Amino acid sequence: MEREVETEWLGNLSFESKMDVHRITVDAHPDFGGENNGPSPENLLLAALNSCAGMDITSLLQKMRVEVDKMKISATGELTSDHPRHFRTIHLVYEFSGKHLRREKIKEAVDLSQDRYCGISHMLAKITNVTYDVIFREKQIPLLVEQ
Repeated sequence: MEREVETEWLGNLSFESKMDVHRITVDAHPDFGGENNGPSPENLLLAALNSCAGMDITSLLQKMRVEVDKMKISATGELTSDHPRHFRTIHLVYEFSGKHLRREKIKEAVDLSQDRYCGISHMLAKITNVTYDVIFREKQIPLLVEQ
């Protein structure tokens, strides 16, 4: 399966990438000479990792008939100081909220995404240390008290 992205320079350090019918502007932070007109390439890479894993996990949980009210994925990457700058480490935090969370199944879905299905995670793990934690936020069901 082939993918194509076309990128055009907008001036200074801003670029616009076209993917099918979608467009995204990428820029650098003013501290690095940009105008902050969009996310940095590094942050986009972390967003792609989060989204890839999130799609896998959502699909797997649906197949497992596991319901969650909310899923949030946070990625923190530490860049090297020398050039070419790249991520030395990436740490993901998967946070799930809901009532009666089936923790083993959710953890299985996260593990499968990280170890088997997410191509971006697979690719990044070849060049950097990718770690992750899973957090569960069990919603309490209020007790009805008769008066």
